[in-house]
Amino acid sequence: MENFKYCNSLTQWSRFKTREIKIGCIPLGGDNPVRIQSMTTTDTMDTEATVNQTIRLAEAGCEYVRITAPSIKEAKNLAAIKKSLKEKGYDVPLIADIHFTPNAAEEAARIIEKVRVNPGNYADKKKFQIIEYNDKEYEAELERIYDRFSPLVKLCKEYGTAMRIGTNHGSLSDRIMSRYGDTPLGMVESAMEFLYICRDHNYHDIVLSMKASNTQVMVQAYRLLVNRMIMEDMDYPLHLGVTEAGDGEDGRIKSAVGIGALMEDGLGDTIRVSLTEEPEHEIPVAKRLVEKYHTRSGHKKITPVSSWLKNPFEFSRRESIEVAGIGSGNLPKVFASVDNNEKITRELLTEFGYIYSPDIDKWSMKDQAADLFYAGSLPIEFDPPGGLKILHDYDYWKEQDDKTASFPFFTPAEYSNAKTKSFLLNFITIDIEALENEKHLIPFNDPSVVFVLVTNNDHGMAEQRRAFYFMEEKGVKNPVIIRRSYISMDKEDFVLRSAADTGALFIDGFGDGVWLDYPDADLKNRTSFAILQAVRARISKTEYIACPSCGRTLFDLVEVTDKIRKRTSHLKGVKIGIMGCIVNGPGEMADADYGYVGSGPGRITLYRGKEVVKKNISSEIAVDSLIALIREDGNWVEPGSD
Repeated sequence: MENFKYCNSLTQWSRFKTREIKIGCIPLGGDNPVRIQSMTTTDTMDTEATVNQTIRLAEAGCEYVRITAPSIKEAKNLAAIKKSLKEKGYDVPLIADIHFTPNAAEEAARIIEKVRVNPGNYADKKKFQIIEYNDKEYEAELERIYDRFSPLVKLCKEYGTAMRIGTNHGSLSDRIMSRYGDTPLGMVESAMEFLYICRDHNYHDIVLSMKASNTQVMVQAYRLLVNRMIMEDMDYPLHLGVTEAGDGEDGRIKSAVGIGALMEDGLGDTIRVSLTEEPEHEIPVAKRLVEKYHTRSGHKKITPVSSWLKNPFEFSRRESIEVAGIGSGNLPKVFASVDNNEKITRELLTEFGYIYSPDIDKWSMKDQAADLFYAGSLPIEFDPPGGLKILHDYDYWKEQDDKTASFPFFTPAEYSNAKTKSFLLNFITIDIEALENEKHLIPFNDPSVVFVLVTNNDHGMAEQRRAFYFMEEKGVKNPVIIRRSYISMDKEDFVLRSAADTGALFIDGFGDGVWLDYPDADLKNRTSFAILQAVRARISKTEYIACPSCGRTLFDLVEVTDKIRKRTSHLKGVKIGIMGCIVNGPGEMADADYGYVGSGPGRITLYRGKEVVKKNISSEIAVDSLIALIREDGNWVEPGSD
């Protein structure tokens, strides 16, 4: 069996044990709780503003505060910031964020508790050039990096300063790209090169991160990193985060998918939720994500996995048969459902993306229109949209004269004993117990059956993953809908938990649809589509890859992101990167179609992919110029047009 191990267990939750490192007065890793951190958005040279924002973050529950130090003058001013904080009674550990300037990192290492360096642009270079290195040339580059990076390592060791080696998917160096490509493996190798230098100097106060805006890449990179650490007897703590997640529900869902998929397997020692909002807004979200796992270890036992049936470092969708447009290569489906005490009306269907026009007696649908509607045992007293499949409980369905108007929803026992079934499409609810108990007579590989997989385990993601493993072992190819219930939760918990629970499965290629139970119909529909978009399984709207702002930002990211969203939110499938400075663009835009990047005070540079199209244009015309660029490429449609 290949060595795919990246966590303690796929079925029994426990934290992956890392070494403890000291970051000021708050230790990280080991048996310590998962720590929460954020980053200031103020100008680092504005001592008072930075101190005040740091205090607001600390009072919100932020345990580490990162501050940008793009040059040596900002690094030196960290001393004044730290002094002012202490005078006000705050000893929150500070982290200097360094990118291109080793001298700033070396200065900061003498002053504060931790420095963060990005291997892709600290001692290496990225100019989007394709360079072919032979082995001798590659080794020479590694020697150059060793000489460039070693002074910082020695200073950190001397002053007791911790370090985060933080690889970002979008800023892999040209050298790494030339050998490993734009891959999770390239991200891991980039960090390992710096890690080997640290070990050579016997320096180990290190935290590692593998951030990406693409949640699949991010999760695969962290898993691959842990796998590598296990093989090399390393145990460094992990900092988790999805970079450039965006804002609002989408930013929260994207962060919960990526961070949650890893925490579901016990990975992570500190997290940062990167939102394009005020940094204080990140802390409650991070707290909720962490709280999800406080009591996880006491979950109901799940049958262990005997072997790794899937490569966790590469995406591959589970192979399934097609049943009435569900499964196989079809896009994952979104389910709508109704509470049994609620009358089904045309107005209700508007919550799921369908609009009825009484004047012409016709339905129209939005891009985020549910594919299937579970009506339980309630009648539908009007003609529903033609593209919407209706499900009814079997006991109700079998009594209907027209059995083609909806499809039956069975328990395993009902299906086994039913005299009447749909010749086209039958849904059967199953759980891990039904799968593992042969007495339930599950109709495996029946060409008319779609399974709806449920769980009530506190470690529900792992139990549902175990169910998929069972089906892989038995050669079961029926499509599977992932169903989860969150009836009693508040809205914020529902959004975050459903994203973590179901998103983790879709990242592994499991699932042919998602069915969320929650009282707010509109919210659960939006959330379902947002989860599928966050895992790149189904694109239903414009995607914004927006950085969370920091002291380097050259414009108001929240305001500009909102302005761009209002003009472009109807462009389904278009990815727009909105970056506050050159550090976060174009590299951090990763796979964006278009980029809007701050290049100076009041100046913007526009990108098509990673190519500069217009340089240093006025911010007053930049959004209009972005729209013109999209039009020029033939990717613009007028709002409201089909």
